[in-house]
This record gives sequence, structure tokens and C-alpha cells, in this order.
Amino acid sequence: MDGRQIRETFLRFFEDRGHRRVPSSSLIPPPESGLLLTNAGMNQFIPYFLGHAPAPFPRAVTVQKVFRALDIDNVGHTARHLTFFEMLGNFSFGDYFKRESCAWGFELVTEVWGIDPNRLWVTVFETDDEAIGIWQDIGVPGERIVRRGKADNYWWTHAAGPAGPCSEIFVDRGEKYGRDGGPEADEDRFMEIWNHVFMQEEVDDHSNIVGELPAKNIDTGASVERIATVLQDVDNVFDTDLFRPLLEVAESLSGSRHGEDPRTDVSLKVIAEHGRATTFLLADGVLPSNQGRGYVLRRMLRRVVSHARRLSIEGPVMEKLAERTVELFGDAYPELVENRAQVLNVAASEEERFAATLRQGMELFEKAVPQPLVHSSEPGQKTSGGGVLRGDIVFKLHDTFGFPIELMRELAEDRGLSVDEERFEALMAEQRERAKRAVKKERLGDELADVASSAGRTEFLGYRTLEADGRLVALVTDGGRADGAEEGQDVRLVLDRTPFYAESGGQIGDHGYVRTPGGLVRVIDAQWGPGDVIVHTGIVQSGEVREGEDAHAEVDRVRRESTARAHTATHVVHWTLRHVLGEHARQAGSLVAPGRLRFDFPHHAAVPRDVLEQAEEVANRRLAEDSPVRIYETTFDEAKNQGAIALFGEKYGDFVRVVEVGDYSIELCGGTHVPRTGNVAVVKILGESSIGAGMRRVEALVGPDALKEMNAEHWLVEDLASLLRSDRWAVPERVREVLEENKRLRTELGKLGAAERTELVKDIVDRASQVAGVTLVNEVHDGDAGELRELAGGAVGRLESEGAAAVVLGTGRGGAGLIVAACSKNLVSRGVTAPLLLEPAAKAIGGRAGGKPILGTAGGPQGDAVEDAIRKLIPAWLEELLRAGA
Repeated sequence: MDGRQIRETFLRFFEDRGHRRVPSSSLIPPPESGLLLTNAGMNQFIPYFLGHAPAPFPRAVTVQKVFRALDIDNVGHTARHLTFFEMLGNFSFGDYFKRESCAWGFELVTEVWGIDPNRLWVTVFETDDEAIGIWQDIGVPGERIVRRGKADNYWWTHAAGPAGPCSEIFVDRGEKYGRDGGPEADEDRFMEIWNHVFMQEEVDDHSNIVGELPAKNIDTGASVERIATVLQDVDNVFDTDLFRPLLEVAESLSGSRHGEDPRTDVSLKVIAEHGRATTFLLADGVLPSNQGRGYVLRRMLRRVVSHARRLSIEGPVMEKLAERTVELFGDAYPELVENRAQVLNVAASEEERFAATLRQGMELFEKAVPQPLVHSSEPGQKTSGGGVLRGDIVFKLHDTFGFPIELMRELAEDRGLSVDEERFEALMAEQRERAKRAVKKERLGDELADVASSAGRTEFLGYRTLEADGRLVALVTDGGRADGAEEGQDVRLVLDRTPFYAESGGQIGDHGYVRTPGGLVRVIDAQWGPGDVIVHTGIVQSGEVREGEDAHAEVDRVRRESTARAHTATHVVHWTLRHVLGEHARQAGSLVAPGRLRFDFPHHAAVPRDVLEQAEEVANRRLAEDSPVRIYETTFDEAKNQGAIALFGEKYGDFVRVVEVGDYSIELCGGTHVPRTGNVAVVKILGESSIGAGMRRVEALVGPDALKEMNAEHWLVEDLASLLRSDRWAVPERVREVLEENKRLRTELGKLGAAERTELVKDIVDRASQVAGVTLVNEVHDGDAGELRELAGGAVGRLESEGAAAVVLGTGRGGAGLIVAACSKNLVSRGVTAPLLLEPAAKAIGGRAGGKPILGTAGGPQGDAVEDAIRKLIPAWLEELLRAGA
């Protein structure tokens, strides 16, 4: 079976057994999950497992997109490690349990997929006698049932949430893949293909059980890639139809063939796997950045480029990989096809950007090579580790420039260096801990989860009123759930009904007040919590508030109206950008706040100023039409048929809220709006900028805030005109004149510096001597690495026209030794290279030499040995090399 058949047979098998076919959720999980990326098939069903929301169906079946960032560094080095994979899953929400799950799994594997039952082994949680009995009843012999502990057979998402014991199905792939003895003996031979999780408990962030779930559930997971490896009888996942076409793209670009060389095999696999994974991330709306999931994406894209360069691929690779991924998987995941243009645009731009970054990283590497190791376990103490590439440099190359560790090992080896991996791993561990803290966004706690399950969702009234009476159903302070809170205390509270808009769809939460019979809370934010409760964050401004009291909630009217103007303006700006730039300029993120908006969209280049001016003019003409803003609810399918734009990365139910502006803009939107575009008054676009490869951001002010900005700009120009003694319309030209004068003066200063360097080179050349027919300069010079390289190279350039020449300059500045050697080409042709010439001097200062034949460097901790090394060792060594005919 190919990948398409595996997916479809799985889905149909469970549909025939009463399961609802549910589409894959996005790789971007909801914020309340605390997850960086969707890491399991059950993520979208967590509210049903926890009882925070009723399941709309008792059984479900999915093929879920899954991403696990922990395996990035393993990709390419093993036969089965992947970052992105497809997870087949069937689920029961308090319906069937262990017996049905195990029996159906065995039936599908043996009767539908045709795997010989005699090849199957199963594992169970060490105390789960019930599961053992079920498997034996099904027909699995006791000797092929293995008990395992919590580390292997207890499943959780690695975040607080549902969990439970599990039972896995393994396939014996045969003796050529390893030794006999079952999963405990060899998991390369005995490959896990399916995990049945008996979801019955809830755990905290450390996998400690905190309670029983409201019902016993089933959550299973079977990797499409591993099933394909078994059914297609291939050695590894990269030889399946899911990866072979992507490997062929890498092979065609590089001229290498998978299976011919283990070193090139790693790069080919990384390119294929990461190319597929990044395409899926981009299609779900993840954008390259320096934090969170954007950092994961950027790191993977850079690994693709780095490995492409290792295979001598100089041109772009991501466009072809992304195109092939869309062809292979677009029928199963239509978002790949829908967002193809954005995927290609962002991928190509990020790749092009990293090509320049790679060059910068190589410059940093070259500068770091001669530096001694300064890290030590004792604070402030140096070590004598000459010839070691510093761990902090390795980390910076990895973290900032995206250099894979294996690439840095090879670069270091080429220079005769080792890598301080202990320090590098320590820094990586610190970064992983920071990332873990960053993705564990503040949760609202078990107290509010209890509220969600007992009191139900909050009734939102804010579309039709800004004031409402309700009841304070939950109160949380820094100490947890509380009966009451006094003046000055920070609180989070839940009402059974509220007019406060909770942040969503880019629109920030409302501000205002909540009054109770005994106190007043000033609300400074509103957010969605678990189970569709709205959580109001604020401070008790006076008196005391108590749980269970009646409450009157009142939204800050001026602030809400200003926010509504900005949201309607956002829709107009969205339409305008698509009208001016093209349909590809669809919203990829936004911020709607009082009086201002921020709008992100894909575009291949900066938007010129005249085009921005045109967009601003078009938008204001639309606003001046005073068109009505019509809002209604309908089915998702009907809204799409009407042409409504569904925003990138948002999740929608069966019924959706549609916002029509005039006869030109129609979008799905849950935000608040003004009744007519004339209420917005005016939009002032402040400018646009890049927020990542292929992504642009426009920022604008709206209404009175826009008018304030225009007035501020007017008076700023007036002040500039006064300072420059110019007419306000002549300010740009007068500024240009001042800048040109400044440039001229800087050029004259630069010429003076160049003349000084020329004199230095001349002085160095004048001090040359002869060693066995070669012109040699060996001097101590107090300068940094860049200056020494420039002077040595310049001096050799003057000397080599008269014959073979070498220039060696060094310094002991700061206590560390640094020596640079430059050799003429006609000396190199005689076998004397710069690194070779530096060898004895490098040892004398406690380091090693490296570099290119015509320009080499050596660094070490013993700066006081530099002068003797240069003046005594270099001439004698050069003479010996020439005499030996090196």
C-alpha cells in the first residue's frame, strides 16, 4: 500500500465502526494548551477528555499532522527519526474502552493491512493485567506480550492534561534488522507501529497523577510513515513513497545518490525530511522568527541550506522541495494547495536571507579559529586548551546563524581543531530550559478548569450591550481559588454572563469595571479560559468582592468604540492591500487596539512608498463612502460560497459570524465593529516593514488618533524647517545637502586612515630579510586579528613581485598570543603554506595553526612567548622547510 491507501483504509475501517471522520487540526495548537506545536493526534480533543466541553460525537477518527521538535538533531542519522509525521488515530470519548480498541487494532493490522499475526508483539503497562488478558483472548501468545514501566508504557503529552497507561503493537521485521528477543532486545528489528492509550487520568506538568478523568477514553496513534515502512518492505522510512520523491529532488540538485556514502546520506535525508516538515509548518501559518515555533521553523530551514551547501548545491532548494511536497500531500491536506503561494514566497525569501547569514557565520568562524579556549569550570580561570573551538562560539554559530553541530565539527576538523562540546551542550541545555519556560504560557489553573466543568461557558453579551448584570461565579488570587478579595489585590474573576470582549482574532480584550454590593474591580484585560469561560483580569479598586455575589459589568465605552473603529478599518485595509498588491496579500496576523491596527501579510518585497500612499488613499475613499457594516451568522460552507475570507490559522465551527463592509469586503470575524465606515473617519498608514522572510507588516492609526499623528507630523516639519533655515517644502533637499557634506568629510578622514596603513606596510617591507633565497618579514606588531591580516597580506603583495616571500606578524596583546602568516603564491607552489610555516610558533604559544595556504593564523594562551616564537623559530623553520624541499 502507498501512503494514500494507508490513510484511506484506516479512515474507512473506523468510519464503518461508527467513528466520525474529523479533519486534522493545525500544527499551531490553541494557546491554552501550553504546547509549542501540535505533538499528538489527541491534542484537538483535550477539552473532551478533560470534560471541559461535551464531545459532539462519541467516536472519532483522524489523520493528524504532528510535529516533535526534540528529534531535529536525530534526523538523517537514523532510519526512522522524523520531526513531522502523520498520526493515524481513533478516539472514544467515554464510549468503548480497552477490549474494542485492542481487537479493532489487531483486526486492521492483520486482516486489512495483511501483516502476519505471528510477526506481532505487544507491550503493556506493568500492572495492566486486564490488557494482557484481552490480548491473549484476541490470540497473541503470552510469550509475545511484554510488561513495561512508566517510562515506556504510560502516555502523556509532556504537558499538564489527560494521560493513561498504554499498549503498543510491534512488528518483527526479521533477523537482518537486529537480534531476536522482542522489543526489549532490539527496537530497530521490532518496530512499534501503533500505540493504544487508555486515557483515564489527568496529570500535572511533571506527569504526576492529579485525578481521574470524568470518563474512560481511548486515544490511539499509528504513524503513517512506520506503517508504510512495514507494508512496503523497505529498510527505512526514507525509502517509502512518502519520502522517496523528496530524496530524488535532493539527489537531482546535488548529483549525489542516497545509499552511496553515509556522509552524504545524512544531508540528503535532512533536506528531504526538513523540506517536507517546513512546508507543512508554513502552510499552517508558522513564520520564521527568533522565538517559539518560528525559531523551530527558521532553524530547520537553515539546516536545509547548510546541508545543501555540504552537498555543493549553490542554488535554491526549498522551492522545489515545497512544490514536490504540495504535489505529494495536497490531496490529503488541502491547506497546502490553498497556501502554496505563501509557502513558496516565505521559503524562498528565508533561504535567500540565510545564504547571506551563512557567509557571515563563516566569517565569525574564521575569526574564532585562532582564539584560545577561555571557558573553565572555575570562574575567572583560563584553561590551556589550545586547538579547541570555544563552546560559546559554537553555540552562537548554532543558535544565531543556524549552523548544525555536525557542520561545525567538520569545519573544525579541517582546521585541526576539536570542538568544546561540553560547554556547547551546557549552553544548549540552558536554552532548552528557557524555551520550555517560554512555551508554558501562564495557565488559569485547575480552579478555573473546575469552574468550566461545573458552571459551563460564559455567556457573552458584548455585541449588543456594554453593560450587563450577572453573578461572580469564580474568583482567583495569587494564592489560588478564593472566597473573597480586598482592596489592592490582583484578581481574576469569571462571571456567568459578561459584556467584556475577550482577546481573540487580533482584537485585544476590553477594559472597564465590575461592581459588586461590597466592592469595585477595575478590569484591565479579558481572555478566554478553558471550557469557553471568559476570565477578567484586574485589581480590587475599593471595598471587597466575594465569590457568588451579584455583579454589574460595565465596559469602557470610549475604549471599545475606538477599538471597533480600528477593527472595521482593518477589514478595509485588508481589502485595499489585496486590491493594490494582489490576492496573495491576505491577512496572516493582526493586532486591533484602541485607535490603531497592525496588519501582517505575505509579499515578496518591500512595498514602495508611492504604493503605500495609493493604498492609504483608496482606503480613505472607501471609508468616506459611509457604507454599512452588516453582521450575521450562517453556516461555514454558505459563508465560503459567498466568498467570505477565512483567516489564516483560525479555527471555525459549523456556524460562523460574517462581517460585510459595503459591497467589497466579506470576512469571517468574531470582533466588534462600527455600524458604518464613516464612523472610522480616517486611516493614517504609518509605514510598512519586514517581519520575516516574505512577510510584511503595515501599521496604521485610526480616527482621532490618526488626526493627532497628522498634526504631530505637521509641527515636526515646521520645527525642522526652522532648524535648517529652510522653507518647509525644501526640507528634504536641505537635509540631503547636509548629508552629502557629512559624507564628503567622512571620505576625507578615510583617506587619511588609508594613507597611514600604506605607510605601515611600507615600513614592514623595509625591514625584510633573506632566508635561503626567500624574502621574510617576522615582526611583532600591536594590532588585532583583522589589522594583522591586512598588513601581512599587503606586505606580501608588495614583495612577491621580486620573488618568493613570507610575512609573519604577531601580538601578545591581552596576555593571549596571536600570530598571522601570509605566503606568496610562488612560495606556496614550493610547498610552504602559511599554516605549515606557523606550526612551531603555534606550539610555542600553546595552540595550533590553521587557515588557507596563502593566509594562516595561530592562537594560544601564552602571549609572552610570541616574540621569541616569531623572531627565533620562524626563520629556522622556514630554512628547514626549504632545505627539505617541503
